Amino acid sequence: MPRLIVVLVLSFAGALLSGCAAVVVGGAAATVAVAHDRRTMGTFVEDQNIYFKAVGIRQGNADISEQANIEVTVYNLQVLLTGQAASDAVSRRFANLVAQIPNVRKVYNEVQTAAEATWTDAADDMYLTSKVKLALFDVDIEDFDPTRVQVTTSQDTVYLMGLLTRGEAQAVTDQVRYLSGVQRVVTLFEYLP
Repeated sequence: MPRLIVVLVLSFAGALLSGCAAVVVGGAAATVAVAHDRRTMGTFVEDQNIYFKAVGIRQGNADISEQANIEVTVYNLQVLLTGQAASDAVSRRFANLVAQIPNVRKVYNEVQTAAEATWTDAADDMYLTSKVKLALFDVDIEDFDPTRVQVTTSQDTVYLMGLLTRGEAQAVTDQVRYLSGVQRVVTLFEYLP
Protein backbone atom coordinates (compact mmCIF):
# COMPACT_ATOMS: atom_id res chain seq x y z
CA MET A 1 0.00 0.00 0.00
CA PRO A 2 2.73 2.58 0.78
CA ARG A 3 4.28 1.97 -2.67
CA LEU A 4 0.94 2.68 -4.34
CA ILE A 5 0.71 5.99 -2.47
CA VAL A 6 4.25 6.89 -3.54
CA VAL A 7 3.37 6.11 -7.19
CA LEU A 8 0.24 8.22 -7.03
CA VAL A 9 2.08 11.14 -5.41
CA LEU A 10 4.92 10.92 -7.96
CA SER A 11 2.46 10.75 -10.84
CA PHE A 12 0.55 13.75 -9.53
CA ALA A 13 3.75 15.73 -8.90
CA GLY A 14 5.03 14.81 -12.35
CA ALA A 15 1.80 16.00 -13.92
CA LEU A 16 2.07 19.30 -12.07
CA LEU A 17 5.70 19.90 -12.96
CA SER A 18 5.25 18.84 -16.57
CA GLY A 19 2.49 21.39 -17.01
CA CYS A 20 -0.39 18.97 -17.35
CA ALA A 21 -2.24 21.05 -14.80
CA ALA A 22 -2.40 24.80 -14.60
CA VAL A 23 -0.79 25.47 -11.24
CA VAL A 24 1.10 28.40 -9.90
CA VAL A 25 3.83 27.16 -7.60
CA GLY A 26 4.40 29.45 -4.64
CA GLY A 27 7.84 30.31 -3.25
CA ALA A 28 7.65 27.86 -0.34
CA ALA A 29 6.40 25.00 -2.51
CA ALA A 30 9.13 25.66 -5.09
CA THR A 31 11.75 25.64 -2.33
CA VAL A 32 10.50 22.24 -1.14
CA ALA A 33 10.56 20.88 -4.71
CA VAL A 34 14.15 22.07 -5.19
CA ALA A 35 15.38 20.77 -1.82
CA HIS A 36 16.44 17.39 -3.26
CA ASP A 37 17.07 18.62 -6.79
CA ARG A 38 20.65 19.05 -8.00
CA ARG A 39 19.68 21.97 -10.21
CA THR A 40 20.01 25.44 -8.77
CA MET A 41 16.82 27.29 -7.87
CA GLY A 42 17.50 29.62 -10.82
CA THR A 43 17.80 26.70 -13.25
CA PHE A 44 14.68 25.08 -11.80
CA VAL A 45 12.70 28.29 -12.41
CA GLU A 46 14.23 28.78 -15.86
CA ASP A 47 13.25 25.22 -16.81
CA GLN A 48 9.65 26.11 -16.00
CA ASN A 49 9.91 29.32 -18.04
CA ILE A 50 11.30 27.41 -21.02
CA TYR A 51 8.51 24.86 -20.70
CA PHE A 52 5.78 27.50 -20.77
CA LYS A 53 7.40 29.33 -23.70
CA ALA A 54 7.65 26.07 -25.66
CA VAL A 55 4.00 25.26 -24.97
CA GLY A 56 3.10 28.80 -26.06
CA ILE A 57 4.96 28.27 -29.33
CA ARG A 58 3.19 24.95 -29.88
CA GLN A 59 -0.23 26.44 -29.21
CA GLY A 60 0.48 29.66 -31.11
CA ASN A 61 1.35 27.93 -34.38
CA ALA A 62 -1.67 26.24 -35.95
CA ASP A 63 0.53 24.35 -38.42
CA ILE A 64 2.17 22.65 -35.43
CA SER A 65 -0.73 22.27 -33.00
CA GLU A 66 -3.09 20.88 -35.64
CA GLN A 67 -0.61 18.42 -37.13
CA ALA A 68 1.20 17.16 -34.06
CA ASN A 69 0.81 15.81 -30.57
CA ILE A 70 4.14 16.89 -29.11
CA GLU A 71 4.97 16.75 -25.42
CA VAL A 72 7.64 18.98 -23.93
CA THR A 73 9.96 18.02 -21.06
CA VAL A 74 12.58 20.44 -19.77
CA TYR A 75 15.42 19.54 -17.43
CA ASN A 76 18.55 21.59 -16.74
CA LEU A 77 17.95 23.89 -19.74
CA GLN A 78 17.63 20.92 -22.11
CA VAL A 79 14.38 20.20 -23.90
CA LEU A 80 13.05 16.76 -24.81
CA LEU A 81 10.30 16.61 -27.43
CA THR A 82 8.28 13.40 -27.66
CA GLY A 83 5.02 12.36 -29.27
CA GLN A 84 3.84 12.22 -32.84
CA ALA A 85 3.69 14.56 -35.83
CA ALA A 86 2.20 14.32 -39.31
CA SER A 87 5.63 14.87 -40.88
CA ASP A 88 9.29 15.32 -40.06
CA ALA A 89 8.99 18.91 -41.27
CA VAL A 90 6.44 19.72 -38.55
CA SER A 91 8.54 18.29 -35.71
CA ARG A 92 11.73 19.90 -37.08
CA ARG A 93 10.00 23.29 -37.33
CA PHE A 94 8.85 23.05 -33.71
CA ALA A 95 12.30 21.87 -32.54
CA ASN A 96 13.94 24.79 -34.35
CA LEU A 97 11.55 27.30 -32.75
CA VAL A 98 12.13 25.81 -29.29
CA ALA A 99 15.91 25.94 -29.81
CA GLN A 100 15.59 29.73 -30.22
CA ILE A 101 14.11 30.19 -26.73
CA PRO A 102 16.68 32.05 -24.59
CA ASN A 103 18.82 29.80 -22.34
CA VAL A 104 17.91 26.53 -24.10
CA ARG A 105 21.16 24.57 -24.29
CA LYS A 106 19.98 21.59 -26.35
CA VAL A 107 16.83 20.17 -27.93
CA TYR A 108 16.34 16.41 -28.25
CA ASN A 109 13.76 15.85 -30.98
CA GLU A 110 12.39 12.35 -30.38
CA VAL A 111 9.04 13.02 -32.10
CA GLN A 112 7.88 10.15 -34.30
CA THR A 113 6.26 10.67 -37.69
CA ALA A 114 3.08 8.75 -36.99
CA ALA A 115 -0.63 9.04 -36.27
CA GLU A 116 -1.50 10.65 -32.95
CA ALA A 117 -1.41 8.27 -30.00
CA THR A 118 -4.75 7.07 -28.69
CA TRP A 119 -6.05 7.72 -25.21
CA THR A 120 -5.20 4.11 -24.38
CA ASP A 121 -1.60 4.64 -25.56
CA ALA A 122 -1.33 7.74 -23.38
CA ALA A 123 -2.74 5.87 -20.36
CA ASP A 124 -0.26 3.02 -20.95
CA ASP A 125 2.59 5.53 -21.06
CA MET A 126 1.43 7.18 -17.82
CA TYR A 127 1.23 3.77 -16.15
CA LEU A 128 4.72 2.83 -17.37
CA THR A 129 6.12 6.15 -16.14
CA SER A 130 4.65 5.47 -12.69
CA LYS A 131 6.05 1.95 -12.73
CA VAL A 132 9.52 3.26 -13.62
CA LYS A 133 9.39 5.92 -10.88
CA LEU A 134 8.43 3.28 -8.36
CA ALA A 135 11.24 0.97 -9.51
CA LEU A 136 13.76 3.75 -8.94
CA PHE A 137 13.14 3.42 -5.20
CA ASP A 138 14.85 0.01 -5.44
CA VAL A 139 18.14 1.46 -6.75
CA ASP A 140 20.63 0.31 -4.13
CA ILE A 141 23.09 3.19 -3.92
CA GLU A 142 23.74 5.07 -0.68
CA ASP A 143 22.03 8.48 -0.62
CA PHE A 144 20.45 7.95 -4.05
CA ASP A 145 17.32 10.07 -4.45
CA PRO A 146 14.95 8.74 -7.14
CA THR A 147 13.24 12.12 -7.44
CA ARG A 148 16.41 13.40 -9.16
CA VAL A 149 15.51 11.40 -12.27
CA GLN A 150 13.08 12.93 -14.76
CA VAL A 151 11.09 10.12 -16.42
CA THR A 152 9.16 10.58 -19.66
CA THR A 153 7.49 7.75 -21.57
CA SER A 154 6.27 7.79 -25.15
CA GLN A 155 5.05 4.70 -27.00
CA ASP A 156 6.76 2.34 -24.51
CA THR A 157 10.11 4.14 -24.83
CA VAL A 158 11.36 5.50 -21.52
CA TYR A 159 13.47 8.67 -21.56
CA LEU A 160 15.59 9.40 -18.49
CA MET A 161 17.05 12.81 -17.67
CA GLY A 162 18.89 14.07 -14.61
CA LEU A 163 22.13 15.20 -13.05
CA LEU A 164 23.68 11.94 -11.83
CA THR A 165 27.01 10.33 -11.18
CA ARG A 166 28.00 7.67 -13.70
CA GLY A 167 27.36 4.99 -11.07
CA GLU A 168 23.87 6.32 -10.36
CA ALA A 169 23.11 6.55 -14.08
CA GLN A 170 24.18 2.96 -14.69
CA ALA A 171 22.17 1.67 -11.73
CA VAL A 172 19.07 3.61 -12.86
CA THR A 173 19.39 2.35 -16.43
CA ASP A 174 19.82 -1.24 -15.26
CA GLN A 175 16.79 -0.91 -12.96
CA VAL A 176 14.56 0.40 -15.77
CA ARG A 177 15.80 -1.65 -18.71
CA TYR A 178 14.23 -4.95 -17.65
CA LEU A 179 10.83 -3.70 -16.46
CA SER A 180 7.98 -5.35 -18.30
CA GLY A 181 6.46 -3.01 -20.86
CA VAL A 182 9.67 -1.06 -21.45
CA GLN A 183 10.63 -1.48 -25.10
CA ARG A 184 13.55 0.94 -25.15
CA VAL A 185 15.46 3.16 -22.70
CA VAL A 186 16.99 6.45 -23.87
CA THR A 187 19.36 8.04 -21.37
CA LEU A 188 19.88 11.80 -21.60
CA PHE A 189 21.76 12.16 -18.31
CA GLU A 190 24.33 14.80 -17.53
CA TYR A 191 27.13 13.38 -15.42
CA LEU A 192 28.48 14.77 -12.19
CA PRO A 193 32.13 14.28 -11.21
